[in-house]
Amino acid sequence: MADLKLRGINKNFGAVQVIHDIDLDIGNGEFVVFVGPSGCGKSTLLRTISGLEEPSSGQVLIGGEDVTDYDPSERGVAMVFQSYALYPHMSVEQNLGFGLRMGGMPRDQVAARVMEAARILELTELLERKPRQLSGGQRQRVAIGRAIVRQPKAFLFDEPLSNLDAELRVQMRIEIAKLHQQLGATMVYVTHDQVEAMTLADRIVVLRAGRIEQQGSPIELYDNPDNLFVAGFIGSPRMNFLAGKITAINGQEMTVALDQFEGDALSVTRRGQNGAVGQKVSVGIRPEHFADATLGGATLTAKAQVVEQLGGVSFIYATGRDGESKVTIQQKGHSRIPDGAPITVSIEPGMTLAFDESGLRL
Repeated sequence: MADLKLRGINKNFGAVQVIHDIDLDIGNGEFVVFVGPSGCGKSTLLRTISGLEEPSSGQVLIGGEDVTDYDPSERGVAMVFQSYALYPHMSVEQNLGFGLRMGGMPRDQVAARVMEAARILELTELLERKPRQLSGGQRQRVAIGRAIVRQPKAFLFDEPLSNLDAELRVQMRIEIAKLHQQLGATMVYVTHDQVEAMTLADRIVVLRAGRIEQQGSPIELYDNPDNLFVAGFIGSPRMNFLAGKITAINGQEMTVALDQFEGDALSVTRRGQNGAVGQKVSVGIRPEHFADATLGGATLTAKAQVVEQLGGVSFIYATGRDGESKVTIQQKGHSRIPDGAPITVSIEPGMTLAFDESGLRL
């Protein structure tokens, strides 16, 4: 296994620049997830690491070696794509060992690596089957197995679970997490699904328009986003953003009054010395940080529009007094709020964030 380093990576497609001066260090054995909306450059950055794309400028280092000018086959990395790309006329065993056989590896070594990969991925009983006889999850495991047999310096995953249904995605997330634990391998994983990012990553790199917005552990990004974009992208359902105005500042504590919702002014802790009385802000509150109003604390009143009953939790989609400002409220268990009724909830202390009009965290 090896570490990865990106130094000053830029990528242009004609006159359009899609990657902007990326510097990034990925440690040996670390699981890093690139996440962001479609078109943010995450797959292009992964393909640049693999050698499938050539950077317009900058360096790619793997294990301390500059591989920027190396062909993909010379970099010692293995890539798993969204498409399984299995040979339909070959068995699982033949698919797993095909690349090694084409590379001239002795037959006994190929067999040993194939059996070890099959053991790790629980494919031993499926070695004689053809791809058409496998489920989607089994096919993806075979695709991952083809990467494992190569014993690469790093694994690169490009949205490998996008073709699977919801249940299989959950199962395969667990399989990939277990695989990382077993192999201790360096893994870089691309997804637009922030749930995959939160559950798999040691470190998340959030990209937008070819730039790194923020990077850190999943919980760090969840609790302490640097800006409104990261706050809204990490977390499901997404964070609520409510328009307000700063009415008082006392040291690191700000008092913010909401524009379109009845209730108390909120106390928000600021990280620096920015912010001014009278300044317009967006107040960020996650749906799960609302509680029963009887528990005390600052309250918020809204009008329920739609209530989703999911069994263990309920989501109440409500509006403010203007009928347009929206808030999502999560409640444990079954909600008793009828559609169209007012709802008053308290806000957990210390769980509110504030962002200025440019989107930066105050």
